[in-house]
Amino acid sequence: MPIRPFLAALLLTGIMLPSSAAAGPALLFDAQSGRVLYAEDQDDLWHPASLTKIMTAYVVFEALRSGHLTLETKAKYSEAAHAQPPSKVGLPVGAEMSIDTAIKALIIKSANDVAVLLAEAVSGSEARFVDRMNETAARLGMTRTRFVNASGLPAADQVTTARDLARLARAVVRDFPEYNHYWAMPDMRLGKVRMGTHNQLLKTFEGSDGMKTGFICDSGFNLVASATREGVRLMAVVLGERTGAERTLRAQSLLEHGFNTHAWAALFGAPTVDSPVTSEVAKDVVSVRNLLRSSECGSRVRRVIEAKQKAKQQRAKTAAAAKTAEPVEAAGQAEGSVAAKNGSADRKAGTADSTPAGGAAKTPARPKPNPKQGAAAASSTATKSQ
Repeated sequence: MPIRPFLAALLLTGIMLPSSAAAGPALLFDAQSGRVLYAEDQDDLWHPASLTKIMTAYVVFEALRSGHLTLETKAKYSEAAHAQPPSKVGLPVGAEMSIDTAIKALIIKSANDVAVLLAEAVSGSEARFVDRMNETAARLGMTRTRFVNASGLPAADQVTTARDLARLARAVVRDFPEYNHYWAMPDMRLGKVRMGTHNQLLKTFEGSDGMKTGFICDSGFNLVASATREGVRLMAVVLGERTGAERTLRAQSLLEHGFNTHAWAALFGAPTVDSPVTSEVAKDVVSVRNLLRSSECGSRVRRVIEAKQKAKQQRAKTAAAAKTAEPVEAAGQAEGSVAAKNGSADRKAGTADSTPAGGAAKTPARPKPNPKQGAAAASSTATKSQ
């Protein structure tokens, strides 16, 4: 008796899944057929961060194919490009960069200023380029995506989904295979400066051949990753991880799971990334800022850890100060006691020896010792020792 479709789906998504502590959506699929091998909250809205640059590159590739630009075309670095926050290459205003170098900096360095440079080279302004990005997204079936800028810098209205990013990633390698080498480059040189990729899978995962990382505080650490083994190309979309290391591990686990189960999964009629969005429980965009282990995001986790560390250090200082102060105070009190005894002895000796044998003369009165002086001296010493 054949396995029912719902049982097949249960086997695919419920039994042989890679372990996950993921904070956000995830999707694993076959790049050629589009068949989904694993999906988790794939239609939830999410801020794309620098995964936006995949679309930026797609529109630039279209301009190259149309002849509007060539890889040798020189693009001018404008004041608008220069004003972008990091990550950036930071050229002087008026400098020029070839489209070829700019694409490398866009993908490898994830340079926000270069995203604006390319947008202006293609469309004259970033605003007009963003219009093209949204038109392209609609054409590719990215029904829940809206772009506001070319870089992925924080913008409340800039949203996408794991499914839409899967559609984009599949389209860019399908429509522009001649530019696939850009996604797989581990580093580049700009003058004397070497710039390395943020995609650690290119260095650690067998068969890895791209694509793009992304990070902003509100969306966490994101990645669209691609790998090919024995002619099978799989892609994973990972969103909302708490650290770059967890992002890498999650993508690696998904891809490894996919290669291990790909042949078995092909026996069942799994949906594709191009299937209509049918989820009725898809969530609106959320921020994961407070979950991140990132010093630049002011996360709640970091603040709690720092507060605990500060309290621990203060307790250690207090304990050390107490140990140092105790013997000093004891010594000061002992010195005061000895001084008091010596003063008493001096008074007795002075009265007897200063009186002549006929003796009506009186010895001058000595000042009475102040018992508080010894304690005050000890207290002063203890304060300095702390």
